[in-house]
Amino acid sequence: MHKTLVSIAAVLVGITSFSGIALGAAPFFEGKVIRIIVGLPAGGGYDAYARLIARHMPKHIPGNPTLIVENMTGAGSLISANHLFRVAKPDGLTIGHFIGNLFFNQLMKQQGVEFDAQKFEFIGASAKEEAVFAFSKKSGITSLEKWMASKTTVKMAGQAPGAAPDNAIRIAKTALGLPIQLVSGYKGTSEQRLAVESGEVAGTSYAWASMRATWRKSLESGDVVAVLQAVPKPFADLPKVPLAMSLARTEEARQLIDVGLHKSGEFSRPFALPPGTPQERVQALAKAFQDTLRDKEFLEEADRARLDIDLVTGEELKKAVAGLFSLEPVVVAKLQEVLFR
Repeated sequence: MHKTLVSIAAVLVGITSFSGIALGAAPFFEGKVIRIIVGLPAGGGYDAYARLIARHMPKHIPGNPTLIVENMTGAGSLISANHLFRVAKPDGLTIGHFIGNLFFNQLMKQQGVEFDAQKFEFIGASAKEEAVFAFSKKSGITSLEKWMASKTTVKMAGQAPGAAPDNAIRIAKTALGLPIQLVSGYKGTSEQRLAVESGEVAGTSYAWASMRATWRKSLESGDVVAVLQAVPKPFADLPKVPLAMSLARTEEARQLIDVGLHKSGEFSRPFALPPGTPQERVQALAKAFQDTLRDKEFLEEADRARLDIDLVTGEELKKAVAGLFSLEPVVVAKLQEVLFR
């Protein structure tokens, strides 16, 4: 009985705490406009998730503010990440959505990074970056076997050093010895898809959660074929597509795939606030984000758009980022060699 009373008390305290957050934040957010700044172009996966969330999240935020999405492209979303950290006011009215793999750039002291990843206020992520490698049918790379047997390097589209597609492609080249020529500089996955379809490159890599939604028609028609998955377990709709880890032949290769692809997927698609944002507003937006991703109408629209939802909480994001910055120096050195050489 005593334990039951304690449990009930704990729940009531939690409810009271969240109610207090809502009551405190409501006067501030009422009548306001919150911007979600997406670091990649319209038409891509990051943009699609942000716009879906913007349509449903206002009703879960105290004061029911308006949410709008703006695109701030450049350098694989580095410009938007720097903007969120250095320029955006820490008032709870600017949310950033950029490529979290840029945190590798900070870890390895790459030029252009003006943020400290561990100082962002994370409110959550709607999906993980679980990459798939896909190629156009006309490129002739319609299976892993054909890719491995290619007598010439196979061109693949990327975005910028540290961006998720580039990281996945570079790690696959090094860890698995695949014949790859990375062609970087595309502004987002929408441009990457166009490059593949036009024949500029043979294929590309990015999150299956986005790919299956934004490249749906080409995948269903067979004009684009998924040939490799960079995930711990196969996707239900890709049961016969091999896993990168199953092809790794050395401990070093397995470590590169685990750290650079599997574990990094958790923080690759963050929604974050500027450092110094009042905790009352951070908590209100974090709760609203979680409530949105559990909202029935939101989930129904996500299902229609074939956007997979896999909630990562703000606390989980914070923990994953902290884990990145606690890697052993020898692992960091190898990642730097692979990702930025």
